[in-house]
Amino acid sequence: MHRRKFFRLTQLSVISALSTALVPQISARAQSAGSLTVEWLGHSCFLLRGSGNRILINPFQPAGCTANYRAPNVTADLVFISSRLLDEGAIENLPGQPKLLFEPGTYRPNGLSVQGIRTLHDRYNGYRFGTNVAWKWQQAGINILHLGGIASEIGIEQKILMGQPDLLFIPVGGSEKAYTAEEAKQAIDTLQPKVVIPMHYLTAAANPELCDLESVDKFLELMSGRTINRTGRSSLTFQADTLPRSGPVIQVMAYS
Repeated sequence: MHRRKFFRLTQLSVISALSTALVPQISARAQSAGSLTVEWLGHSCFLLRGSGNRILINPFQPAGCTANYRAPNVTADLVFISSRLLDEGAIENLPGQPKLLFEPGTYRPNGLSVQGIRTLHDRYNGYRFGTNVAWKWQQAGINILHLGGIASEIGIEQKILMGQPDLLFIPVGGSEKAYTAEEAKQAIDTLQPKVVIPMHYLTAAANPELCDLESVDKFLELMSGRTINRTGRSSLTFQADTLPRSGPVIQVMAYS
């Protein structure tokens, strides 16, 4: 009887210890719960709202491929840029005083954990357009990866840093400084995201005479075996607990 009682007390102690250890994890998940709103502002520029933060990625200056887009002069708490090029790093006219991240590295702004991952912005070892920064972070409990203007293959070290994103923003329109449709598909096969939002492609808002991008159609043809949603919307809302368990699901947004 004493031995049984000892085993019973030991089991209760282990359960109690495990419960105590799990409390911070459960609390952290509860704090990160909620929704993530993604608004497409054109090209590779998005505004993400969730977990008490407004994050603006790759604001641009209307010129060339972005000539007919509205300048994304929106209020944000944080701004991530992938390069200093005017189509993804125009920060001069942004309202307020947002925190700016523009170099590879690990950051902890506003209670977030953010990783800037160095890639190349062209297929010539960076000699033409230099470095591109891909941004990885978690917001509203969703693991997000924005690849910026990447044109280089994802290496092993980069794959380790990028992990397996829930939500992936990826360029698909080609040109000398961003993925073609085929390269985008290869990167998606490597990263295995749950949801993909294509970006950086030719739209009706771009001037084809000034823009060397292709439309999103070629990319969608290559991904025809996957679930593709032409949302017709410039804003989408996601929740961590309703994301697809496997993917990728392609969400094609519309510029408003």
